[in-house]
Order: sequence, then structure tokens, then C-alpha cells
Amino acid sequence: MSTAQDIRAALEPVLAPLGLVVEDVSVSPAGKRRVVRVLVDADITGLDDADTTSAVPPLSLDTVADATRAVSDELDAGDLLGQAPYVLEVSSPGVGRALSSRDQLRRQVGRLVEVTHRDGTDTGRLVEVGTDRLVLDVPATKKTPARRVTLDLDAVQRGVVQVEFSRPGADDHDTNDERADDTPATEGDS
Repeated sequence: MSTAQDIRAALEPVLAPLGLVVEDVSVSPAGKRRVVRVLVDADITGLDDADTTSAVPPLSLDTVADATRAVSDELDAGDLLGQAPYVLEVSSPGVGRALSSRDQLRRQVGRLVEVTHRDGTDTGRLVEVGTDRLVLDVPATKKTPARRVTLDLDAVQRGVVQVEFSRPGADDHDTNDERADDTPATEGDS
């Protein structure tokens, strides 16, 4: 088992009580140190399978900070990295990160997503992600009317969340919607 796989296995039970899952772990050399990057996201295993349309709140900066402390404590207590110093970065997956699994797509309900599939590419509001399909509301363009697109998840090759400066239905004054995307919480050298 690689170091990244060992770290993932050690962190999963530590992050579960925080309502988080490990999306990815990477370990790369940086001079005499190593950089350990851990991507975390909301655990949606508790969602009812029949609930295919409710929005999953994005991770707050406080949640990522709590995850950083838990990950740092676990790595410092264990011997997974040996005695060599390391830099720890914990963050949530960023906007441009490819969505390839059902859970990754499910977390994005309500957001504008570009979906690449067997028959092409569609960009629209992700309104539903079920166990075997997803539904996009594609807005009208000069050449095509608005339409609803239903795709089998097996046909989806990847999805990418699109940047929106104001999202319909989002409250501009809601401080709980601070995105932690691509903003790693960095723990000091260990």
C-alpha cells in the first residue's frame, strides 16, 4: 500500500465524526520536506436514496479548519510519515475539479455544471442526481430553446462546476455559504 493510501485509511475514521469524507490524498516531495494534500468533502451517505434534488451545503472555512486540525493531530500521532518534516494542506475540491462519481455530482445539485457525455456536452443547472441518472435544466440560447436533459450516469464522462458570481436562490448575505474551494488550510511545518 502506498503512503497516500495509508494516509487515506488512517484519516477516514477521524473525519467521519465531522461529517466528512476523504476525496483524495497526495504526497509529493518538496526539497527536504513533503507536501501532503488532503481533499475533503461532505459525507452524503446519510441522504435518503429517494432525495435526489435537495442541495448539499458547501463546506465552510470553519469546517475545513476543523478537518485540518483533526488530520494534523492524526498524522502527528501516527508514524505514517516517519520523522521527515511535511507541510499539510487540507481543502475541499475546487470549482474546476472534474466530477466523475455519482456522489461528487450529487453534492452539486443546484449549481451550474458542464457535463460531458457520450453524445456531447451540455451546460445547465443540475436539478437532480439519482442512483442511475441526472437531470440538467439547460437555458435557452439564441439558437436553441430552453430544455431539460436527462442523462444516464453511465453515459456521463465528467462534469465541471461553472463559476457563478450570483446564483439563483442564493442569499448574498448568507455567511454560511463561504466556499472553501481551492483555499487550502495550511498547517505549519510538522
